[in-house]
Amino acid sequence: MTFDQLLAEVRQDGTVTLPSDWAQGRATFGGLVAALAFDVMAAKVAEGRAMRALQVSFVGPVEPGVPAQFEAELLREGKAVSQVQGRILQNGEPRLVCLASFGGDRESAIQVEPLPAPEARPVDQCQGLPYIKGMTPEFTQHIEMRWAFGNLPFSGKGGREMGGWMQFREAPEVFTDAHIVALVDAWPPAVLPHLKDRAPASSLSWALEIVHPRPVINPGDWLLYRATIDQAGAGYGHTHAGVWTASGELVALSRQTVTVFG
Repeated sequence: MTFDQLLAEVRQDGTVTLPSDWAQGRATFGGLVAALAFDVMAAKVAEGRAMRALQVSFVGPVEPGVPAQFEAELLREGKAVSQVQGRILQNGEPRLVCLASFGGDRESAIQVEPLPAPEARPVDQCQGLPYIKGMTPEFTQHIEMRWAFGNLPFSGKGGREMGGWMQFREAPEVFTDAHIVALVDAWPPAVLPHLKDRAPASSLSWALEIVHPRPVINPGDWLLYRATIDQAGAGYGHTHAGVWTASGELVALSRQTVTVFG
């Protein structure tokens, strides 16, 4: 199933059995489940209020092949800001919990331009991460990545940066904030190039901010992602990342805490 088909299904009744072709190890790809949860949450909010900040806690693996129930509760709707809580339940247990702040535009005298996008090689000059069954995560058959920054996972070459270009392999009909949520989490943790051997790693918590007014993103456009390691040790890594359009416009800011079993 494509991302858009899964969006349509969760919008219909709030319960989805996620297919194995979106798996990441024993769990479903975190960007997918967070994006579906976000979409359910956004449906609770008044029009004209864009998602400004999303905090996600990956409580446990959302398993493929098991019905997952998506819930959202509007906690408060003020004059300009709405606060929403979302959850994913499987077998009666919470697997993902998130909070999102949605806000309409305000008049303000403050106007600070975003930091410029990093210099990156063009897409056609960057090494791709192909989908190889049994070697790369299953969800990479839906999302394409082209390396522009840093070293490959498990290369043992280290470094502080990782990232490059990303897009859906099958372009969506309309590019929404939910598509951004899914794409931003697609890249492997930036700490993995420090390992020489394969080892599992997963997001523990994730904070995402989408910049509004959001630049126009058309179906099939490439987005640029660059993550930087702030610190890593004792089995955890702390990273921050930015996302830009191909023309250098800032789209989103991301911060993650990841666990590394190796």
